[in-house]
Amino acid sequence: MNKNNALKVEKLTKIYLTKSSNQVVALNNLNLEVKEGEIFGLLGPNGAGKTTFLNILAGTVIKNSGNVNVWGYDLDKNPRQVRSSIGIVPQEVNLDAFFSPKNILELQAGLYGIAKKDRITDTILKIVSLEKQADSYARSLSGGMKRRLLIAKAMVHRPPILVLDEPTAGVDVELRQNLWANVKALNKQGVTIILTTHLMYEAEEMCNRIAIINKGNLIKIDTTKNLLDSIKNKKIIFKVEKINIINSNDLNGIKFTYNKNNEIIAVYEKRKHKIDEIINKVKEAGMEILDISTDEGNLEDVFIDLTKS
Repeated sequence: MNKNNALKVEKLTKIYLTKSSNQVVALNNLNLEVKEGEIFGLLGPNGAGKTTFLNILAGTVIKNSGNVNVWGYDLDKNPRQVRSSIGIVPQEVNLDAFFSPKNILELQAGLYGIAKKDRITDTILKIVSLEKQADSYARSLSGGMKRRLLIAKAMVHRPPILVLDEPTAGVDVELRQNLWANVKALNKQGVTIILTTHLMYEAEEMCNRIAIINKGNLIKIDTTKNLLDSIKNKKIIFKVEKINIINSNDLNGIKFTYNKNNEIIAVYEKRKHKIDEIINKVKEAGMEILDISTDEGNLEDVFIDLTKS
């Protein structure tokens, strides 16, 4: 394993048996590498296998076969070192209501066997902006503060890799921005971040590279930029004075749809057509264009495209 891999997974397979002894393949021969220092996104619809994957890393689910190497440690040979190299932030908020953030972190450090003199509780509370709430009851914290406390809890043993499972599920926009800023700051300090999400714009905003999985299979793994560049179609929305239908013999593969509120949407392949050609088609049909906006497409489009096929 080379130094710059934080995580390497080879042929990872997990099969569950249902009550009627049917097999459900949760992960099917999964291969992927996460580089040291990156923010890596794991995307997939519900039931794609993301949580199974994280549970295997956390040691709460046993894999059927394959190799998992975390920070240079083999999961089968050095399970304890793997666990100490990784901090997992769960989806569910599970905090003791009557403990303060400071107590919770101290207790967690104790569970990891960290000596009192080696604990960095105050530093961690600062990193997640909870130093003012250090001694408040956990039940009095807002939703966003509780999320940040979960991140803090995963950091007490200073793991080089932090795994966030759907970190912004049920969090409002402002808190989401705040959480993203926190995660980016941690990453700047050298922490490798693995993030599962089904929010495409979250992955687009945060991740250097993305793996898309569906029904336990790895469909695609690439940089966020390359995935976005792979979008073949582009969309232009025209607002016009009055709609005239464009002659369909002359479309050359461009698809036009018409909306009630005097809007025309043109969908075309980026590589085949220039924007002028499309504007001309609208003008040639005798329409006066009032406004034009374009939609470059986003990760959602890539995702739909890949999971569909």
